[in-house]
Amino acid sequence: MVCIEALLNTGSTIDEGRLAKGGDKYSDAYTQECAVCWLNEVDYAALGFPEKVKVIRRDGQRSVLVYTKCTNDMRCGHVFMPRAIWANVVVEPSTFSTGSPLYKGSLVTVEPAEGEVLSAEDVVLKVYMGGE
Repeated sequence: MVCIEALLNTGSTIDEGRLAKGGDKYSDAYTQECAVCWLNEVDYAALGFPEKVKVIRRDGQRSVLVYTKCTNDMRCGHVFMPRAIWANVVVEPSTFSTGSPLYKGSLVTVEPAEGEVLSAEDVVLKVYMGGE
């Protein structure tokens, strides 16, 4: 299977902030805005132009299926995910005694994927509560 290793950076987007602060974390609009992995066009092409990708944490313990967004705003070998539950699944869990996980520069594997992109509520239930 084709895959790339990349450095994951996360952060707020204008619409992520607007939706989150507006109480719309369970809306389809929030999922469309935040369940996304931004890729450079070269990396996107190397993956075969997928509609969705699986982003896998370095240790392979956690992964999340998200939509893709091709943009020249990214550098090759770097991906971006809006700061939300989908990114939280794959950021490095160690806080290095700071109390905050590593939201910038986590090594991840990205591979084309098929399947359902889960809502925020379903991610919490599946990943953190052990349900389906």
